[in-house]
Amino acid sequence: MNADDFRRIALSLPGAEESSHMGQPDFRVGGRIFATLASQQLGFGNLMLTVEQQEDFVRELPDVFLPIAGGWGRMGMTHIRFATANADVMAGALRTAWNLRVEKNSQTRSRKRPSKGGSASAKSRSRKR
Repeated sequence: MNADDFRRIALSLPGAEESSHMGQPDFRVGGRIFATLASQQLGFGNLMLTVEQQEDFVRELPDVFLPIAGGWGRMGMTHIRFATANADVMAGALRTAWNLRVEKNSQTRSRKRPSKGGSASAKSRSRKR
């Protein structure tokens, strides 16, 4: 596997788009990043996972997955080694990162939605008139 395979699989996911963050290719759904190619020159793709997902991937396939160094890795950001990943593993890992991002996007949208009755301050203003 290589960076082109990573890109092809990432872009095959529903709603996925390629963009750029700090001059490096990234992959987004709903405008938010789920994977990047920031480490492609080192032979890695990067996945935005939860800490628990990262632990599972690393435990099951330590030759394929490793935490990104430093604070990013401690937050779940995970490398996938192109040289040791196969298509099924890469597709599953990208889908996991994509699913997580879709879920987080959905949670963020539902928190931002106003209630059907309007805001408390709008109700308060209308009573004062």
